[in-house]
Amino acid sequence: MYKKPLLPLPEMNKSPDFAPLPRKPLKEEIFEVLHKQIIAGHYPPGSWLRQEEIAAQLGVSMTPVREALDLLTSAGLAERVPYRGVRVPVLSPQEIAEAYGMRLLLEAIAARAAATRIKRDQVEGLKRTLEEMKGQVTLNDMSLARQLSREFHQAIVEASGNTLLIRLYRLAANSFPDWMLYEAMFRHPELLEESLAQEHAEHVAIVAALEQGDAKQAMERVVQHILHLGQEMETLLGIPAALLRESEQLILTSLRDT
Repeated sequence: MYKKPLLPLPEMNKSPDFAPLPRKPLKEEIFEVLHKQIIAGHYPPGSWLRQEEIAAQLGVSMTPVREALDLLTSAGLAERVPYRGVRVPVLSPQEIAEAYGMRLLLEAIAARAAATRIKRDQVEGLKRTLEEMKGQVTLNDMSLARQLSREFHQAIVEASGNTLLIRLYRLAANSFPDWMLYEAMFRHPELLEESLAQEHAEHVAIVAALEQGDAKQAMERVVQHILHLGQEMETLLGIPAALLRESEQLILTSLRDT
């Protein structure tokens, strides 16, 4: 039965003079449990996420489960089907290729803008996220690794300072099946170390370009990184190469003309 983790009691007789660390809301803890199960493949695409079953398995009421399912939907790991419930999305290769193309376009534009606007504290925040991601190297870490990667990319887009771009990117990111790539790592664990090492190197290169204020370099590094994701989608998810190349060509041509 799922139990909410408790903080250890202090070993001193005297109460500490600082406030206790905040605990995560129950809905967020349930979200993390379901997030890990989806990435681990326990809920494959098309699986229904039944509130009653989940509440019974975790030993909680249905209210935080319903709230956790809302968080999953917002994160793109679930979808609500009218009059049916919530399920893990089933995405067609065409839908995946379209989301990939939109992410390629929006992140490239955002990185170019962010390089001229990013603040020192934002750069340091990116570096802290990268440092935390370095510790997520096992299959059991894939859920947190995915969330940290999302935070990293979202922070770059937010550094662009373009409100509409930020809004569009969130929509595209929620449609991008990054969770499927992490789930694929469970089926191909031999690729895990190499994939994470390459991802980290690409992230470091992006931050370096942003810190230097080099807009052209930042955009090129982001494009290189997203193109690598396209290669992984082809290899791990079996997305037809023709669909991915079509999306890439359209976007890359647009970027060269700007």
